[in-house]
Amino acid sequence: MTTTFQKRQKEMKRMEKARMKAERREQKKLEPKAGEETIELLYAPRPLDLDLENDPTLPSVD
Repeated sequence: MTTTFQKRQKEMKRMEKARMKAERREQKKLEPKAGEETIELLYAPRPLDLDLENDPTLPSVD
């Protein structure tokens, strides 16, 4: 009868190890990578004194 108990203990240990590994994987997904740089795009507001109707850089709407 001790083999059944040993098998159960071994299976529980295997399941616990798999659960811990899955948790570590999830944690790695959430953390930003150390070697990876983040790029932030900054948008400046357009000056209010622009004449948008006569602006040559904007496409014409005809």
